[in-house]
Amino acid sequence: MSEKGNVFAFAETTPVEVLDEVVSRQILTFNDEIMLVRVIARAPGQMGVPHSHPHTQITSVESGVFELTIGGRTERLKAGDSFYVPSGVHHGAVCIEPGVLVDVFTPMREDFVKPA
Repeated sequence: MSEKGNVFAFAETTPVEVLDEVVSRQILTFNDEIMLVRVIARAPGQMGVPHSHPHTQITSVESGVFELTIGGRTERLKAGDSFYVPSGVHHGAVCIEPGVLVDVFTPMREDFVKPA
């Protein structure tokens, strides 16, 4: 994981955390107000469980194809597309074709950096 306040984050040297058989996460850089995270989908399938959180989220699809459900609306997104999740809104993703999502959270996700 990148350290809080790093001005630069390099994908080659930032650790990747394997979350399950489908998803890995790479925390690039953050401070108390904002966080940048790469989500790597290595195989088709559900990406975690649908959930909500108090953070506002904006995500860009870097590569791959994903089916997103946000607040009950479902759309298929591909490279170059993006989505917005307001604070507290239920959402979830399914990987259709392996790829990468780039997430921005505000405020930063403390649950991503605190030891379990």
